[in-house]
This record gives sequence, structure tokens and C-alpha cells, in this order.
Amino acid sequence: MSISVTNLSKHYGTQKAVNNISFTINKGEIVGFLGPNGAGKSTTMKMITGYLSADAGQITVCGIKADEQNIETKKKIGYLPEANPLYMEMYVREYLAFIAGVHQIADAKKRVEEVIVTVGLSPEAHKKIGQLSKGYKQRVGLGASLVHNPEVLILDEPTSGLDPNQIVEIRNVIKALAQEKTILFSSHIMQEVEAICDRVIIINKGNIVADDQLINLQKLNGTQQQVRVEFKENINVAWLEDLKEVNNINQVQPSLFIIQCTNSEAIKKQLLQMSIEKNLNIVSLQSEEQSLENVFRAFTNSPD
Repeated sequence: MSISVTNLSKHYGTQKAVNNISFTINKGEIVGFLGPNGAGKSTTMKMITGYLSADAGQITVCGIKADEQNIETKKKIGYLPEANPLYMEMYVREYLAFIAGVHQIADAKKRVEEVIVTVGLSPEAHKKIGQLSKGYKQRVGLGASLVHNPEVLILDEPTSGLDPNQIVEIRNVIKALAQEKTILFSSHIMQEVEAICDRVIIINKGNIVADDQLINLQKLNGTQQQVRVEFKENINVAWLEDLKEVNNINQVQPSLFIIQCTNSEAIKKQLLQMSIEKNLNIVSLQSEEQSLENVFRAFTNSPD
């Protein structure tokens, strides 16, 4: 496995920033790390990357124990922090060459050009970093995290502050990198995580509250599903209210309804039976999984 976190804890005075958490990430996985502000995401990432020491627990990266071989662990990791630290007066190639020198890359010039192509910096590579848009500055930071060709990427809010077009551009870069790297990244943009990740870890108040494949989290018992149904005819809402396992009915149009439920397949079967009994014509019928935003709220809105 690429990352193993076991019984990890970090306290700031009496505050438990990270409370005895454990998880593993296998080689080639791309995992979304989610949580409200102050939940412990950035603290956990900084401990994995070696920028913070843990109060307790064990971190292993690519089979190397971080507390025993901190430098060797860091060589395996590429890290893009939320506050992307860049030297604004340096040129793009100059800065990446500087980072390559820090990592003692053998053929630094060749590696810098490879990274520039990988993260899509070619059109702006001749400019000073301070002249770049925020989207291209993020690409520079991402490029710096890749110069030493790490096996693991830790990305903390990589699309923070970007406009929609820039978000899509950075998303495509990350998805391409996922073919070769293990990636753990945090984001407050739920659509971003849904578009990139198959697996999600949710942390709240220092504790891991969910860790599963995204599709499984969306289907958890207690997490509502919904069915969208459209009839050719205008129908009586009371007919839908008589269906079993219905939690809520939203009438979008006279013949279009969104039904909140706990078992979408059961609702669809009942709707088909109802259409036969009442001689109705169903124009469309489809189940929709709950959005990640709803799943996130379900796991992090619990009372103290």
C-alpha cells in the first residue's frame, strides 16, 4: 500500500485536532479527503508529508515508516499545500529548475520540460510566476510537487479560488496523473470529488466518520435516494403519497415529480404497477443517487 495511517493523533493544547484515526490508501487509488473547516484535514496531510510531527500513531509511506526515515518518506511524496508557496519574481522554468536542484535531479533540464508538458504550462513557461493567472500558478505548484517524480501526491485544496474553467483544467491534470500516482486530495467542492474520486474519506472533529467507495456512501441505509418520474398525464399527488417507503414528494411540474425515498428500486416497481392499474403513461422513470454534498452533510451535521 502507498499510505498507511494507524492510530494517528495530534493535539493543540486541550483541542484534539486529530483523534486516533486510521486508514490505508493502496497504490493507484485517488481518494478524496473531506471535512468541514477545522475538522483535521490539513493537519493530517501535514503529518503524512512530514511537515508536522504526530503526538501518537504511525505513518507509513510506500513501506517506509515516517518517524524512522523522514527524509526517505518525503522523497516518495509530492505535496501541494493549500497556500501555494511560490517565488513570484522567478520565471517558471527557473523556479522548477530550482526545485529540481533541491531534489538533486540528475537531468534537471529534461525533467523540468517533462513536467511543464505534463501540467500544461507550455504556453506560459517563458513568463515570471507573478505574471500568471491563479490557474497557471496552481499548475506551477503542481509541477513543483511532481519534479522528483513521486509515487504519492498530497494535494490540499488544489482548485481553491479558481474559476470554473480553471477548475476543469486542473481536474483534467489530476485525473491524468492518477494513472501513474496514488493521490490523496482535499476539496470543499463536492462536484470536484465526485468527478475525480471513486473513494472518499470524511473526517469530522478529528475523527474519521466515513471511509468507503463513493457509490456505497451514496447508498448507505439512512441516506435518502430519489426517483424522478414524469407522466404523460397530470396525476393526483395523493396516488404517490400512498406508495410505501416514500419520505417526501416534490412536484416539479403537474406531471413531473421527484420522490425522496429509502429504496428507489421498490418505488420504481410500485410506480410501474400504479401506471398499469390506473392506465397511466410514464414518460420517464429513473433513480438518482444522493449527491456527495448530501452525504457529506449527513456525516458532519451531527450534534455535539
